[in-house]
Amino acid sequence: MSDMSDIKQHQRVNQTLTAPLERPALQWLAAHSPAWITPDVLTSLGVVGSVMCFVGYWLSGQDVAWLWLVNAGFVVNWYGDSLDGTLARYRKIERPKFGFYIDHTVDAVAEFLTIIGIGMSPFLRIDIAAFALIGYLLMSVHVYVRTAVDGVFKISYGIMGPTELRIIIVLVNLAILTATDWFLTPLVRDLPVVGDLLPFDVVGIVLAVALSVVFLVSSSKHALRLAREGK
Repeated sequence: MSDMSDIKQHQRVNQTLTAPLERPALQWLAAHSPAWITPDVLTSLGVVGSVMCFVGYWLSGQDVAWLWLVNAGFVVNWYGDSLDGTLARYRKIERPKFGFYIDHTVDAVAEFLTIIGIGMSPFLRIDIAAFALIGYLLMSVHVYVRTAVDGVFKISYGIMGPTELRIIIVLVNLAILTATDWFLTPLVRDLPVVGDLLPFDVVGIVLAVALSVVFLVSSSKHALRLAREGK
C-alpha cells in the first residue's frame, strides 16, 4: 500500500463503458489546448457548467426549453472536470495535493448544484433529490476514504462513472425536449405512478436507495478485509 500522503502513487481505476473513447479524446484535447487554458481555468469551467445545469433546471418549470442550457452545462462540466487533471499530467505541471483537494472539493459543489437543480425542476421532488444527493455523497466519501487507506482512487463502479451518468441525464433531457403534448411529457409531469409520485420521483428513490446500499455493502466489505489483515 502506498503512503497515505503520497498522492502521486495513488492508483486510478476507471473501467467505465466510455473510458476507451474518453481517454484518447482527453489526451487529444490536452495536446491541442492553447497555453491560456490551464488546469485551474478548466476546474473553474467545470463549476460554471454546474451552475448552468442548476439555472437551467430551475427555470425549466417556466419553459422546458431551458433544458438545452442544462445539456450545454453538462458538456461544459465534462470538459472542465475531466480535462483539468489530464492537462496537468500532459504538461507535467501536476500539484498532486492541491489538485486532489481542489478537484474533489469542487466535485462536491458540482454534485450539489446539479442534483438539487434537478429537484427544483418540475420533474423531480426536491426531497427526493436531496435523498439522491445524500446517496451520491456517501459514495463519494467511500471513494475518498478508500483512496486514503488503500491508495486506490476508484472512479467507476461496474461500467458506470460520472461520464455515463451525464450521458444518461442528457438523453433524458433530450427525450423531454423532443416530446409532444401527447407523448412522454404528460407521463413525466402529470401522471403519478405510485400515490402522488411521478415516474422520475420513483427513479430518484430507486437510485438513492441503490447508492446507499452499494455504500453500505462496499464499506462493510472493505472494513472486514482490513480487520482480517490487522491493519
